[in-house]
Amino acid sequence: MANVIEEQEQTEKKFNKFQWFLFVVLIPLLFAITLGLIVATVAGINVFETSKEYGQKLPFVSSLFKEEEVKSVEEFEKNIISLEAQIKDREAKIEQLELEIDGKVKEVERGKLEKEQLQIQIDELLSIQEENKRAFKDIVKTYETMSAKKAAPIIAEMTDKEALKILSNLKADTLASVLENMDAAKAAKYTEKLTNEE
Repeated sequence: MANVIEEQEQTEKKFNKFQWFLFVVLIPLLFAITLGLIVATVAGINVFETSKEYGQKLPFVSSLFKEEEVKSVEEFEKNIISLEAQIKDREAKIEQLELEIDGKVKEVERGKLEKEQLQIQIDELLSIQEENKRAFKDIVKTYETMSAKKAAPIIAEMTDKEALKILSNLKADTLASVLENMDAAKAAKYTEKLTNEE
């Protein structure tokens, strides 16, 4: 039991020494440092910059600061060079894409112009075709109003293709009259071709 009491006293002494150190040395020291930082900050002194300046003047500590600064400057320069290279690459890609877009826009515009020109040509051809149809109908009407005696020799002098085209568009009674007034061989030839067309 005496041993237990002695151990408790020793533990209390140890705690008492630690507590004495804590209360007498450590806490007042931290308080003084904090108070000093607050006073220096209020006075307008940047404590950390000042300590850095004084630290650079010390032989061993100054080498640490210089190496840090050199490394950080070198790293910044490398980063700057790397970022500038990336910017140039991206600018080149942007220019290339802009050129491609311009090319595509020009192709689309060319396509639109070609489409418009083709539409104009189609419209012109359709109008010409309509005019030709009207003109052909007028020619057919002319042959229908002509006497068969006058129409037969004219048609006989035409090429087979033209003659067949006109004959195939004549009314049946006019066609019969024209074929009656033609040479028998030509009338037979045109009749055969007309039946083959049908």
